[in-house]
Amino acid sequence: MPADAGAASRKREIGVTPVQGPLGIRSRMAATSAGAIALAAAAVLVAPLFGSTHISITRAFDWSVPWAANVDAQIFFVARLPRVLAAALVGSALAASGVVLQALLRNPLATPFTLGVSAGAALGAMLALVLGGAMASLSWASVPAASFVGALAAVGVVYLLAAGRHRGFSTGVLLLAGVTLNSFLSALILLVQYFADMTQTMQTLRWLLGDLDVAGYRPLVAALPMLVIAYVVFLALAPSLNLLSLGGDLAAARGVNVVRVERVAFLTASLATGAAVSIAGPIGFIGIVVPHLVRMVIGSDHRLVVPASLGFGAAFLIGCDLISRTVLAPIELPVGIVTALIGGPFFLWLLVRQS
Repeated sequence: MPADAGAASRKREIGVTPVQGPLGIRSRMAATSAGAIALAAAAVLVAPLFGSTHISITRAFDWSVPWAANVDAQIFFVARLPRVLAAALVGSALAASGVVLQALLRNPLATPFTLGVSAGAALGAMLALVLGGAMASLSWASVPAASFVGALAAVGVVYLLAAGRHRGFSTGVLLLAGVTLNSFLSALILLVQYFADMTQTMQTLRWLLGDLDVAGYRPLVAALPMLVIAYVVFLALAPSLNLLSLGGDLAAARGVNVVRVERVAFLTASLATGAAVSIAGPIGFIGIVVPHLVRMVIGSDHRLVVPASLGFGAAFLIGCDLISRTVLAPIELPVGIVTALIGGPFFLWLLVRQS
């Protein structure tokens, strides 16, 4: 097959439109971004209204009632809204990170979890939680930093193992190294738990299952700068991700600095994953379920997939969290269990479909 025909075939396979006017793609990008923002905003506004305790939204926003006497406002603004905002930030971060990693590796099964990034972030955050000691009052700031360092260290190890001398990396070796490192880091997490006291063990166990029950807004504020930086970089890298999805050689021929884009993308994916894990623990399957559902709806042009995944990832995890705190109310399930129950069968279906 001629080279041009092969490239065109690959473009059709991943859903990238080879020829499209700038006005057409700009209008689609604007519509997709607006739809993603609207979907996430609607989920953020609606989800806090539901829970094991019924509240009146009118009374919650009635500023004439003193705060100490307004139970509805306390439930809405203190118990539910921070949790919903945490779900929005974590869901969007993990979904977008999954999109980026799948484009770089040209593998639909690549996620922060399978590459060991989530495990590295979890280990860093756990060390900050368990060994914080006298710095417990500053843990809301130290945990995101430790989580990012852990994610960056994990992806650095995997990248070095897979890096070639004169090229970016071997995707096959990268995936194998990620799976191996994920198992190793999971063992280290168990080791940290073993030496923790009983109270710390119970706290970290629930956190490792995925816990969005954040203590106020401070953890969100601490992680927000890292997430904003990652989101901006993801959106800026979207055109390059389209070309990388077709192969490194083709991307380089089109003017893409492949090694630089790979490094920047991995760094920002680690940044987003570390921030997300610092908020809610290592929640799995978001990075594989959301990107594939988005591609089924709008195709695989990353200029559309990245913003759509940010919005749909936020709404998806908000929905999963709503299920976790209402299906067995007043008992609350860790949200990681809900995402696993949804994502596990989806992952198996994807494996069968790919084979």
